Amino acid sequence: MLTDLWRKWREPKPFNEGYLPEADGHRVFFHEYGNPQGKPVLLTHGGPGGRTHSGHTGVFNLKKYRVIMFDQRGCGKSLPSGKMEHNTMEDTLWDMKRLYDFLGLKGKVILRGASWGSTVMLCFAEKYPELTECLLLSQVFLADGVQEEWFNKQSALFYPEFVDQMQADAGSWKTLPEYYAGLISSEDKELQLQAANRYGWYERVLGAVNPRFGTAEELDEAALNEQRIYMTYAAKAYTLKNNQIMRNVKKIAKIPALLVHNRLDMDCPLLSAYRLHQAMLNSKLVIAPGIGHYNLQLKKFICKEIRDYLQNEISD
Repeated sequence: MLTDLWRKWREPKPFNEGYLPEADGHRVFFHEYGNPQGKPVLLTHGGPGGRTHSGHTGVFNLKKYRVIMFDQRGCGKSLPSGKMEHNTMEDTLWDMKRLYDFLGLKGKVILRGASWGSTVMLCFAEKYPELTECLLLSQVFLADGVQEEWFNKQSALFYPEFVDQMQADAGSWKTLPEYYAGLISSEDKELQLQAANRYGWYERVLGAVNPRFGTAEELDEAALNEQRIYMTYAAKAYTLKNNQIMRNVKKIAKIPALLVHNRLDMDCPLLSAYRLHQAMLNSKLVIAPGIGHYNLQLKKFICKEIRDYLQNEISD
């Protein structure tokens, strides 16, 4: 109890928060931390379907940086929760530019993203390279089909019983994401649970250090919305064109970038970060000697690498 109170007391408080003006029926939530006059950092969450929180500021010196976070459409505190209409990568990039303008930002910003957040930041940098000072990315996900092929088929090398069960469920459906997106979007709570306890949970299995296949007895509204967004995006190839990021990587080839990735990330294999590093001339790839997509050990490793990179590689 006292530990929780102490942790809550120590959490950074936003100096500004609110919503962007409504667009396409969506109100995007944002919150700002640190120094209002500091160097701006634009940060978003993973998923798709996650949320931002004050803990994401931990890698930055809040006396020096202005950390601006936002919840993507339908996610976190953005409204309406779980809404999928007008919810694509292009919509997210437009929201980011609207946020940039709404807050009166000038010049270049630092972009920070992990996992799906790295995908978003790479797409933003390719669309607006003139606004990008550097990229701070971890658990890189390119949404190019390679990871999906691994997730839906090749990961059976390590978890054959899980993949077999999902494929047995899906039967003749073209792809697993399409099948489970249909279940999670139905009105039948049993089908929603089946999707969450199969496809949704398997993503956690691959990302864990000590994986176990669990089941949920029910889904609250927040969990249902998160899973629905995740599976719908996966079923639509993350609303990106084929190999979009790597086809456009020349636009950001000279932008400084830090890429941090666990050696044995079973959720987003290291190959994506390695290929991106080879294509980005001013990038630095740091491989953590660990297991899993996200854990406390990796979090500490990422924090140290980002702080060192900002101090040694990025000028004030």
